[in-house]
Amino acid sequence: MTQTAFEALTVESLPGRLGGIAALVERLGEDSSAWKVREVGDGNLNLVFIVEGSKGAAVVKQALPYVRLVGDSWPLPLKRSFFEYHALKRQEARAPGTVPAIYHFDEAQALIVMEFLSPHIILRKELIAGRELPRIAEDLGLFTARTLFRGSDFHMATRDRKADLALFADNVELCGITEDLVFTDPYFEAKLNRHTSPQLDPLVAELRADRDLKVEAQRLKHLFASKAETLLHGDLHTGSIMVTDEETRVIDPEFAFYGPIAFDVGMLLANFWMAYFSQRGHEENGSRDSMRAYLLRTTAEIWSVFRGEFSRLWRTERTGMLYHRSLFEDRGDALGAEQALDRLLHEIWEDTLGFAGVEIHRRILGLAHNADFETIEDADLRASCEAPALKFGRHLAVNCRQIHSIEEVNNLAALIEKESRP
Repeated sequence: MTQTAFEALTVESLPGRLGGIAALVERLGEDSSAWKVREVGDGNLNLVFIVEGSKGAAVVKQALPYVRLVGDSWPLPLKRSFFEYHALKRQEARAPGTVPAIYHFDEAQALIVMEFLSPHIILRKELIAGRELPRIAEDLGLFTARTLFRGSDFHMATRDRKADLALFADNVELCGITEDLVFTDPYFEAKLNRHTSPQLDPLVAELRADRDLKVEAQRLKHLFASKAETLLHGDLHTGSIMVTDEETRVIDPEFAFYGPIAFDVGMLLANFWMAYFSQRGHEENGSRDSMRAYLLRTTAEIWSVFRGEFSRLWRTERTGMLYHRSLFEDRGDALGAEQALDRLLHEIWEDTLGFAGVEIHRRILGLAHNADFETIEDADLRASCEAPALKFGRHLAVNCRQIHSIEEVNNLAALIEKESRP
């Protein structure tokens, strides 16, 4: 299919243009004219097609040379599909069975052909519907610990890690989106910002005048830009996770970049806390108290599993150049290694809370919002859910070094939610 010039796929053109790809023919059937194609992309950046044939189905994802949410006035390089492909390959190696299988990659046409996950549903949709998935906390805790530890200097050979760092350092434009949309734009009157107005106007003005909050947001931006600890997913939220009761898969790592371990963890937890604050807006069929309790339990279990698995990997797979075993265990000083681990986990915890706080703010005040809140049609009701979430986010960001446990965080969330009720 590769051509000298990029050409966006359409439902009509896809069978003819991809009909010669062996990986697709093998899975769908030789008669491409009989393939059924539907465009399902509901994200901000890309085209996504489900292609079905007599033998089975596959997903085709193609980057566009602009931000789809905004249009061609915001150009983006097609190379982001290159980074997504390489991130998926590394995630599969580091946490097997947690991402879609890759069947074909075409760099010139910026497309990836991958496994069609069925009957998987986007996690965010399931949470909005009030479903309590039994496996997600353990699966996501293990995914974050394994990908983040095994992509770092705690585990990787130095040459391999530095080569990876150089490779992903070129993902400049998508990093720029994160740096602006997460850490800067929510805190001033940026052109593409939007929020529930006029209901939130006084609170938004208060947050944008909050010196302590803005200083902390810029500290976190500094950390994101300068602390190249590990390969991040870069956009790990409940819309980038597909689930069944038995399985959890992580998708869409096109924002992959070397950054602080705490970033992915903070983004992930923030989205569960936002789901928690949104529940009042989804109580058409009765109380969501059980769902609220489930969401807080899930955040606590994700952190517990992450911490436990990260610690296990520290003790069994610390083969990189940092905290070398020759300084600790090989000298009979396992306690020294544990001291270093405790200090590292404490730093990750504090920064996780900070990143979670600014993620909550950007999803309510910035360009790209969450369906958790956006699907609440009544603006007054939506604002009554968003306002306590904004206050909670501010507390996490500004006070991240004074909060010592996930239980404290969840108790605070419950208190703020309760006090916000009419």
